[in-house]
Amino acid sequence: MARVEKSGLRVDETLANFISDRALPGSGVDPQRFWDGLSQLLHEFGPRNRALLDKRDELQLAIDAWHIGQRGKAWHAGAYRDFLTEIGYLVPEAEAFQIETPATDPEFASVAGPQLVVPITNARYALNAANARWGSLYDALYGTDAMGDLPQGKGYDAQRGARVIAWGRDFLDGAAPLAEGSWAGIDGLSVKDGALIPALRDGAKFAGHIGDAAKPSDIFLKNNGLLIRITVNASTPVGGQDNAGISDIVLESALSAIIDCEDSVACVDGEDKTLAYANWLGLMDGSLTESVEKGGKTFTRSLNPDVTFTGPDGADVTVKGRSLMLVRNVGHLMTTPAVLDRDGNEVFEGLLDAMVTALCSMRDLAKTGPKNSVTGS
Repeated sequence: MARVEKSGLRVDETLANFISDRALPGSGVDPQRFWDGLSQLLHEFGPRNRALLDKRDELQLAIDAWHIGQRGKAWHAGAYRDFLTEIGYLVPEAEAFQIETPATDPEFASVAGPQLVVPITNARYALNAANARWGSLYDALYGTDAMGDLPQGKGYDAQRGARVIAWGRDFLDGAAPLAEGSWAGIDGLSVKDGALIPALRDGAKFAGHIGDAAKPSDIFLKNNGLLIRITVNASTPVGGQDNAGISDIVLESALSAIIDCEDSVACVDGEDKTLAYANWLGLMDGSLTESVEKGGKTFTRSLNPDVTFTGPDGADVTVKGRSLMLVRNVGHLMTTPAVLDRDGNEVFEGLLDAMVTALCSMRDLAKTGPKNSVTGS
């Protein structure tokens, strides 16, 4: 592969061009400072990384030898614990401490929900995961065997749709019960004086609405810190057979997604690493798109925008339309030929990942549009 010399490093040309032409411009990072910093990081921490792996091998050899020596002998947990302590595998427990990380996003600090893991080299999967912050309960019920059976045939099955509607009403009765009666008996939704009509048993569960208060297109409820979006559209097949015109119930779902550089991908050279980093950059600056064919039609998938609605007090409320994306860098074991150090050795992939994914993430901190991290973490 063709290589370019950068601060004592020999970098795959494709990767070097990506960093110089796409990742660095607009990042606020001086190009020479980046390459000098990468070189310093790799040459300082590379030997330390290798020493850690050598220590791991040393420990494993000692543990293997101990088990071989114990063949046929009675098991003593205390003796094993003493042995592991003696070789430094176990260390004394540290004193209690409290995590003091500042500016932590709510997806980590205050709200619990599902997390997805997807390969960074597959743009479609990455976009799907990022957009999984909101998911249709109706689609999930209708298109799977969640109700006990799969849909039959093509086209909309009104009988199955009625079962979905009934299931959804039961869900709402549990998540946000009405002050009187059941969601199954309502024939419309409206908002008056910052409250939902019909009234909720717990008025604090009403989060807001979109559209005319007398005839909103969407109602937002909250339960366990997560939002529920009720969409009203009687012109759709589902809404048309619903007494209240409700066409969907959309749930806040996957709060976070790990965009994976490690276990779910195989990046074997500079070209592969460039694809991975380019997708991460696209997720961070919002430019990543993918052409998708479904049902004989082709469309472009991109990151969902944030959602804005009117809160109970009349003020605008904006909530995230995407999962909080984390990047999982390669661990301490692997090296990559994408970059060679001053001695011609492959560098540790995790160190390279740390620098380049952080560089790409600078775009999220700098942009004024919808952000991945609202706190800048």
